[in-house]
Amino acid sequence: MTESQHQGFHNSTSHSRFNSTSRNTASTEVNDSQVQDIFADFEPPATADGSYRGTMAKVKATELRYQEVFDEKLLEAIANLKRDKIKVSIKQTGNSLQLQATLPLKPGDTCKSGRGKKQYLISLGIPASLDGLKTAIEESYELGKLIARHTFEWNDKYLGVKAKEKVEIKTIGELLDKFEDEYFKRNSFTEKRQRMLQKYRIARIRRHCNLELEVNYDNFRNCINSVPSEGAKDGLLIALKLLSNTFNLQFDFSDIKVNRDRRIRYIPTDEQIEASFLLFEQRSLNRKKEPKPELRHTWKLKAWCYGMLATYGLRPHELLTQPDIDWWLSVENVDNTWKVHESCKTGEREAFPLNLYWIEKFDLKNPERLAELKRWSENLIKPEQMDFAVQNISQFFKRIGISFQPYDLRHAWAIRAHLLGIPIKAAADNLGHSIEIHTRTYQRYFGRDNRKKAINEAMNKKSEIELLKDKVAQLELENEKLKHEIALTIVTVKHK
Repeated sequence: MTESQHQGFHNSTSHSRFNSTSRNTASTEVNDSQVQDIFADFEPPATADGSYRGTMAKVKATELRYQEVFDEKLLEAIANLKRDKIKVSIKQTGNSLQLQATLPLKPGDTCKSGRGKKQYLISLGIPASLDGLKTAIEESYELGKLIARHTFEWNDKYLGVKAKEKVEIKTIGELLDKFEDEYFKRNSFTEKRQRMLQKYRIARIRRHCNLELEVNYDNFRNCINSVPSEGAKDGLLIALKLLSNTFNLQFDFSDIKVNRDRRIRYIPTDEQIEASFLLFEQRSLNRKKEPKPELRHTWKLKAWCYGMLATYGLRPHELLTQPDIDWWLSVENVDNTWKVHESCKTGEREAFPLNLYWIEKFDLKNPERLAELKRWSENLIKPEQMDFAVQNISQFFKRIGISFQPYDLRHAWAIRAHLLGIPIKAAADNLGHSIEIHTRTYQRYFGRDNRKKAINEAMNKKSEIELLKDKVAQLELENEKLKHEIALTIVTVKHK
C-alpha cells in the first residue's frame, strides 16, 4: 500500500473527537505512532492488474487488518481499565462505542431491587474507530473519577442531546406520537418500512398499553405482563424495545420472560383439510336465523380464504393486501401462482401451489368470490383494519367448528412440501422466510405420524432402489453369460 493510499484509508476511518483540553489523558490511549504502525507488518494481496476485483481484494484485506487491530486495542483498553480499578468499561454497539458503568438512577427511572443504582450504557456519540477509542478511554477515566469521588450527576452530557425533550414527555401516548418521526431520523425511510412500523410496532403498543401511563420501565413491564397471549406478549416486547432504543431510554427488559413454545399447534392432514372445507357451506345451511342480506354469502369468501391458505401456505394478510386478481385469472398464469404484494411482511414473491387439484376442488378461481375479495381488500387501509380482518378469518374458523387455525394451514403446507421431497430452500422461499426459520419453526411441528410416514416412504424408496440394484446386477450377469456364449460360438466356428 502506498503512503497516499494509507493516508486516504486512515482519513476515511477517522471521526470528529470531543474537545479534550485540560482532560486527564489515560496512559493506555492509542497514540499517533501506534496508528501509523498498524500496517507496518501488513502487505496487501498482490494483483496482476488494476482490475476492480484486484483492487477490492486489497481494500477488503486492509479493512480486515484494521478491524483486527481495533478489536485488539479495545480488549487492551478494557483490561487496562480493570487493572487501574476504574469502575467503567467500554462496549461496542454497532458502529458506536459506549461507556458502561453502575450509576445512580436517572431522573424518573426506577430499580426493582431498590438499591438506588443501576447499570447504564452512556452514549456520547463516539464512533467505533481507533480515534474514537482514544476518546472513549479518556472519557472512561474522567467518568471513573466522578464515580470514585461520589460526585457524579446526570447532566446534559450524560443524559444525551435529547435529554430536555425526554423530560418533557410524560406519558406513553406522548412518546408514541413522536415515535415515527424519531425513528426515521435514525433510519432510512421507505414506504414499506413505514407500514411495518405502524402495523407491527405502533399499532401493538396502542392496543395493549394504557397510553396515559407515565414513561418508566415498571409501566412498560406491567403492560407486557398483562397480555395473556404469549405471541401477543412477544410482539409487544419487541415493539417496546424498539421504542426504548429509539429514544435511548436504556430500559433493561432481561427480566421479562416470554414462552414462545407455549402454543401447541394442531397440524391437519390433507384429508382433514378437505373434510373441514365442507363445514363452511354446512354452516350456512344450518343457520338458525337468516342473516342480513349483505352478510348472507360471506361464508363463501371465508371458504375461498381457507382454500388459498391450504393450497399456497400463505399468511392471511398476503391474501388481503392489494391482491393481484387480474394476474390470478390471467391465461398467462400457467403455473397458477399467487402474487404476494411488495408491502407484505417479507416483500413480494410468487407463491406456487401444492395439491394442484385443490384449486378446482376449493373453487379458487370463482369470479364471484374474487369480486368480493376485491371489495373487502379495498377497505383495508389502516393497519388496525387489516389486523381486524385477519382476526375475523380466524374467529370464523373457530365459529364453524374447525379445530385448527389459519396459520396451522401454513405449517401443514411446509410439512407436505417436506414429505414430497421439495428442497428446503425452495419451500422456504415459497413461504417467504429464511431456511433457518423454516427449519426451526416449521419442522418442530413435524410430529410422530409425519415422521413415521417420511421414514416409511424413505424405506420404501430404499427397498425399491435395492430391488432395482439387484435387477441390474442380475442383468449384468446375464449379459456376461451371453458374451461368454457368443465368444465360445465364435471360437467353434473358427475351428470348423
